[in-house]
Amino acid sequence: MRDNDRSNEHSHYGLENHGLSNLNDIYWNLTTPALYEHVVRRREGVLAHLGPIIVRTGHHTGRSANDKFTVQESSSEKEIWWGKINRPFSAETFDDLHHRMAAQLQSQDVYVQDCYVGASPKHRMPIRIITQNAWHNLFARNMFLQASAEELTKHVPEFTVIQVPEFHANPEKDGTNSETFIIVNFAKKLVLIGGTSYGGEIKKSIFSVMNYLLPAKSVLPMHCSANIGADGNTAIFFGLSGTGKTTLSADASKTLIGDDEHGWDEKGIFNFEGGCYAKLIKLSPEAEPEIYETTRRFGTLLENVPYDPETRRVDLMDESLTENTRGSYPISHISNASKNGMGGHPRNVIFLSADAFGVLPPLAKLTKEQAMYHFLSGYTAKVAGTEKGITEPQPNFSTCYGAPFMPRHPQRYAELLGKKLDDSNADIWLINTGWSGGPYGVGDRIKIAYTRAMVNAVLDGKLKDVPLETEPFFGLQVPKHCPEVPDEILNPRNTWSNPADYDAQAKKLAQMFANNFKQYADEATPEILAAGPSA
Repeated sequence: MRDNDRSNEHSHYGLENHGLSNLNDIYWNLTTPALYEHVVRRREGVLAHLGPIIVRTGHHTGRSANDKFTVQESSSEKEIWWGKINRPFSAETFDDLHHRMAAQLQSQDVYVQDCYVGASPKHRMPIRIITQNAWHNLFARNMFLQASAEELTKHVPEFTVIQVPEFHANPEKDGTNSETFIIVNFAKKLVLIGGTSYGGEIKKSIFSVMNYLLPAKSVLPMHCSANIGADGNTAIFFGLSGTGKTTLSADASKTLIGDDEHGWDEKGIFNFEGGCYAKLIKLSPEAEPEIYETTRRFGTLLENVPYDPETRRVDLMDESLTENTRGSYPISHISNASKNGMGGHPRNVIFLSADAFGVLPPLAKLTKEQAMYHFLSGYTAKVAGTEKGITEPQPNFSTCYGAPFMPRHPQRYAELLGKKLDDSNADIWLINTGWSGGPYGVGDRIKIAYTRAMVNAVLDGKLKDVPLETEPFFGLQVPKHCPEVPDEILNPRNTWSNPADYDAQAKKLAQMFANNFKQYADEATPEILAAGPSA
């Protein structure tokens, strides 16, 4: 295989099928070492101590949530939950952007990765990622499931992403919010990304596609991590970025299925991806040894991580560029990762929330109805740097713990979750990885050692005989004891210096929940409505 082959001999399905022509060199499915050579030769990044590649993403160091659109067209428009999350985009303007993007790529090099999304053989989908830069192609190679040599010869993508950071929209002409855009067209099975180098846009655009396609097959797509215990029981962890999905699922005593995106079908859980995209800021070898080791491996791609220019040693404590420093690595870099990316039906379902108000208990057991209420609410705090303009944690409701990536009405996902919970008879838990003893700026972040102990107690079945007490504001069942966790922190009211201040803050948060849930009240059942807090 020649590194600079311009023919289509590596795929019988050429790039002309995506409207691309008159290109310079087309680099088909380069291996990780070959992509390393291109990244360094083209000065897209630098080689760091022990082997990772370090790149910069420019002024976009997180997702551009306000620059995401969905093409409004007849095949999908009745299925989309249109609004502030799923904003419509003209099919004609999409075609014009596509044409102009293709024109800009003429006489330029492009990189192609033909790969798959979805570890389940029944639901696996062939995709193609076309990028302007070598490092974005390495990102795609890390994050998605690689095709075999035989599969590559007959690979026909069902969905394609074309990502050109140097192409910018004209907001006045194109109707975008800025020069940046991420636009999905379900009819043409095509995603266009321009004006941003942030790698996460590539993976999340395909996640959005899966979130649209799978519910029609009675498969629940989930923004969650998943692992398997020594007893063979699967657990899933719902949560937004910064809540601990990756950290808490990457446990040396468990088999990691995946850290971010999964499906739940009639057989159990399956990973969408072939890699992980971990947040790295202040990562420590003591608290997160498995993830820390990936930052010292060949094949890992580090986004916006500062380093010493002489020694090339990285500094994971340095947040001068962004708090949203990221590492993309193949899941095989985690020594205890699953070989096939699949697990059985979960025995435990855990909702993670980083509560900036310091109100939610660090551990609580939920009923099925409470689970559906909290799933629809998706409460957490936006963590600094995850999105452009967020410089400190802010309270946030993100339906299904992933609103920006959920094209359908939230009730469709909640109904699927309810059915899966009935079928699996799973225990359901809420874990607060946020603040205790006061809100952000006053209280302290709950120690990760305590959170790990709570997770282990849940997964190991050590809480089955522990007495529970009902928390008055949200109706949550809080364990009175948990191994290796001080009893006094389990009831958050006890951690505040003035309990009356806690009560006021709890009432405030409960009212926020109630106000937010009004948007789902027309379709939610009376049982789910009754499972919310008493505002």
